[in-house]
Amino acid sequence: MMFRVLDLPQRSAEWFQARLGRLTGSCAGEMLAQIKTGEAAARRDLRLRLVCERLTQQSQEDGYVNAVMQRGIDLEPLARAAYEARTGQMVEQTGFLAHPSLMTGCSLDGHLGEFETVVCLKCPKSSTHLGYLRAGVLPAAYIPQCLHELWITGARFYDFLSFDDRFPAALQTFYVRLSRNEAAVEDYARKALAFLEEVDREYDAVLTLTNLPKALERSLEAQPA
Repeated sequence: MMFRVLDLPQRSAEWFQARLGRLTGSCAGEMLAQIKTGEAAARRDLRLRLVCERLTQQSQEDGYVNAVMQRGIDLEPLARAAYEARTGQMVEQTGFLAHPSLMTGCSLDGHLGEFETVVCLKCPKSSTHLGYLRAGVLPAAYIPQCLHELWITGARFYDFLSFDDRFPAALQTFYVRLSRNEAAVEDYARKALAFLEEVDREYDAVLTLTNLPKALERSLEAQPA
């Protein structure tokens, strides 16, 4: 395995501490953000956020939770039960999976067996759930997270389930399984590694600022009278 399992309750203070300065699945989309000219603001902001977390050892994540988000958190156990009823598989849970040598990792909604399958559970707004049912494919917004979690875990499959108990019973779950696409995962990994190198360079550059006064003093002393 290319990760260490940290058994920490998700959203606990210890869990947030474990994520500090790391590229995680929830921000994979920001890392991949592109524009035709220059760097996308979302990507730049993520790079600076990770640098600041490493410098301050304080989480810079937005802790705002609206009613829809809170409902999703509260219903996750029901979504997990719906997944188990749909697939006949029992979901295992972990806290945070930390890469042993890179500043990256992920928090899974669940997994099967020895991480051969990653389980992603969502409880969105009803209109969003309906859109998933009609489209019948993994929502594009979750593809970066999917690739990130496949990269970290080495899983062969990615199971996505959307759950909404307000729908008629036959429509309460949308489920889709993706098989690992090695080329896509490798392409994501290259981009993630390049981004992490950028974060490292930015962090190192900021650390040199601590010696700026002495550097200026030496420079002035070296100038001819």
